[in-house]
Amino acid sequence: MAGIDVERVRRETAGVGRVVHLDNAGAALQPRPVVDAVVEHLRLEEEVGGYEAARRQAGRIERTYDALAGLIGAGRDDIALVENATRAWDMAFYALPWAPGDRILTARAEYASNAIAFLQTARRHGVSVETVPDDADGQLDVDALRAMVDERVKLIAVTHVPTQGGLVNPAAEIGKAAREAGAVYLLDACQSVGQLPLDVGEIGCDLLTAPGRKFLRGPRGTGFLYCSPRIRARLEPPFLDLHAATWTSADSYRVRADARRFESWEANHAARIGLGVAAEYALALGPDAIAERATRLGAALRERLRARPGVRVHDRGARRCAIVTFTVEGRDSQDVAGALRAAGVNVSVSLAEYARWDFDARSLTSVVRASPHYYNTEAELDRLVAALPDPAVGPTGA
Repeated sequence: MAGIDVERVRRETAGVGRVVHLDNAGAALQPRPVVDAVVEHLRLEEEVGGYEAARRQAGRIERTYDALAGLIGAGRDDIALVENATRAWDMAFYALPWAPGDRILTARAEYASNAIAFLQTARRHGVSVETVPDDADGQLDVDALRAMVDERVKLIAVTHVPTQGGLVNPAAEIGKAAREAGAVYLLDACQSVGQLPLDVGEIGCDLLTAPGRKFLRGPRGTGFLYCSPRIRARLEPPFLDLHAATWTSADSYRVRADARRFESWEANHAARIGLGVAAEYALALGPDAIAERATRLGAALRERLRARPGVRVHDRGARRCAIVTFTVEGRDSQDVAGALRAAGVNVSVSLAEYARWDFDARSLTSVVRASPHYYNTEAELDRLVAALPDPAVGPTGA
């Protein structure tokens, strides 16, 4: 496997000359080809108008479907482009036909937006929401999942890489259990697309959602949904327009056959083009090479943090990725993140309200989250550790 030319990708990333950006799980620095593609289309809209620019660039817009499909091993008709991963997830989840007594099985480390949607659906439709226990390594226990499944389980919904730590849930093993049970499998891949190699055929998911802005290094306000052909005809999206469906007579309509039934007509075409360029950029570097370097940098940062007195690393999982979470004894996590930002190091903070089932079980209130990517260097990891405030006596942010 060829490695990544780090010097080249850093030359193509303007922000590395200004900041140590270790918040790729939030929003990565975009490479220059992505920014150039977005600006080029905006300039064209400025010169000829939005509709005309879209017509001229129709082929380039269509390339985005091909690039995203290639990135996850899907077909182009399986991809819908939406404005963010939350909307992609919602369009898939709320398209499922719910009935009283249906069961949703999910992971303890699930993200707040997903959990709130589960709880809302439980209130509206009388379904039950149940978390699958963790195994000894902290990831979803697949054996426990199998033991919980019965004919009432309509959905198994899991976040592949939780936002609040470095663990990687066993997506393919969960997929096998879902297929055995005949349940729909929805995978939230917000933190894994662009960081880890993915193949929806190998994973066995029916639905997968992801944003552009995180490890894929695309523009904000972009995302996509994968919908398997085996389930598509069973799902009518909660919102339809003249792009998602055709008005066939005065009192009837027909939903389109491909995954674009989950899209709407109006879109930010400049951003969609940039999303496609970001996917092509990742494909050119190689998903395996990206994963190898990003994972190695994550492990190197954990090692450095564990060697620092008063710092506690909170990542779990048999397999871990480039997301690293930690606390500093006696220091509030927000204050630690602020001190790092003041030193030119970008990180973020995960709060208990983002992952209540997980944080409450671990008696955590907040953690600092650092997330290196392939364009970062070990010298930048050293800068983060050097900029950490010393531990303090008193209540901790953890």
